[in-house]
Order: sequence, then C-alpha cells, then structure tokens
Amino acid sequence: MKNTKQNNDIVFQSPPLGDLGGLEFSILFLGTGTSTGVPEIGCSCAVCQSADIKDKRLRTSVLLRSKNETVLIDCGPDFRQQMLTHHINQLDAILLTHEHYDHISGLDDVRPLGSMKLYAQESVLQVIKNNIPYSFRQSDLPLKVPKLALHAINNEPFSVGNFIFQPIQLMHLKLPVLGFRTRNVAYLTDFNEIPEQEFEKLHNLDILVIDALRIKPHPSHNTLEQALNFIQKINPRRAYLTHISHGMGLHEEVQQTLPENVFLAYDGLKIISQ
Repeated sequence: MKNTKQNNDIVFQSPPLGDLGGLEFSILFLGTGTSTGVPEIGCSCAVCQSADIKDKRLRTSVLLRSKNETVLIDCGPDFRQQMLTHHINQLDAILLTHEHYDHISGLDDVRPLGSMKLYAQESVLQVIKNNIPYSFRQSDLPLKVPKLALHAINNEPFSVGNFIFQPIQLMHLKLPVLGFRTRNVAYLTDFNEIPEQEFEKLHNLDILVIDALRIKPHPSHNTLEQALNFIQKINPRRAYLTHISHGMGLHEEVQQTLPENVFLAYDGLKIISQ
C-alpha cells in the first residue's frame, strides 16, 4: 500500500479489493459539516471566526467518481452550491443514508440533471414522497420537477454501473441509518452504534470515512473519542473524520492530536483510490 500526493489530491494506491473494471475512482468531500454547518449562524467562537478554509464546512456529502459513473452520497441543503463549486454537471445516482433534512433537502435542485436514480431504505423513500409530492403526481402542466426513480434497498448489495455497494446498518440513536462500502472504502456518517454483526462488512478497508461530531458527548453522533475507538476496532489503513461541528475545535489544532493514520476531512478534499 502506498499513498502519494498530486496537486491538492491524495492518491491512495492499494491492492484491488473488488472490481471496478480495473479503474481508479475518487472520493470528493463536498461537505464535512454538521446540520448547522461551520461557521454556525450567530456564533462568535474561534472556529466559526477562523480564517482557515479548512474550518469552513458545508453540510456533509461525498461524490464518488470512476471513469464511467458519478455517484452522490446524501443531498443536503448545500447541494446546489457544492455542484457549482466543483463544476459537476452529471450524476448517475444518489444514495441516501437517512431522512434527516441536512441529508435530503437538496433533492429539488436535482431538476436540471434529468432523471435520477435514488437509492434508500423504504422508510426514507416514503419521506421523500411526502416532502416533494409534486415529483410523483401526474400533471398536464409544463412543470419542471425532479424526476426521481426510486429504488428501495436494505442490507443486500446493489450496483450502480461498475460500483457495487454493500450497505452497512448503523444506529443514529434510535433511527436506523445506512453506511456504504464499495471496494476498499466505507462511508459511515450520522451514527453512534454499529451492530456487532455489521463489523464483518468492514474488514480490510483502505479508507474509512466516519462520523465524529465534536469533543463533548452527543446522544446520536460519535464524539471524537468514540470515533477513534471505532477506528481502532475496524483497523482501516486510513480514516477520515466527517460531519464535524464547531465543537470539534480548530482543524489544525485537532489534527495534531490525532493518530498518524487519522485525518480530519475538509471540504474539497479529494482522495484517489487505485
């Protein structure tokens, strides 16, 4: 296993674990912040007032890209800004971890991209139908609405082109949410419990992206300490913390305290897995 750096991208080379047609793929962090973002409205703490770009966090979302597919995980209120910032003009599918507003409220902005495959648990799809019912009604009016092709998923693997995703069942306090593994990468956000049987799906990871909200305890998110404990148990080669609030502290200060294979993710970070 080898990792190098090209421009602002981290290139992560490892033995292949799964099949993406022999192609590399990238993970782009579109947002790494909690539901209120960072800076938080009305807050004058050191993190919210920081001039460091790594302390500016939009709502959490990542983009996976291979040569032939582009897949978004979660579509929050900053979706439009994130797509324009990174000049993303095409998506093949959207995966949703759960139904909270900061993970689904950008779906109306999918309209310019045409028909979109949407993968989520049945309970989440029902929330989508309730939130934007106009997308699922027959109308003779020339309305431009999101064209969403809904696909219910559970714990079974599913494919989007050459991507094969293994859902990971997590608990966000009492709410079941899904993480996703594809090839050597797992993405786990908005949780503070992993059922014991799910750890088998997390063996031999090169890259683990994991929820870590803040230092102080929270009823439904990992603290930094809890995230580090999960990382130690899962034992990935590298781990990236996401869904971060201003309660975590300044990026540069916190990063200096972390194990050598653990990193605070930040908006715009791109990792290339080969």
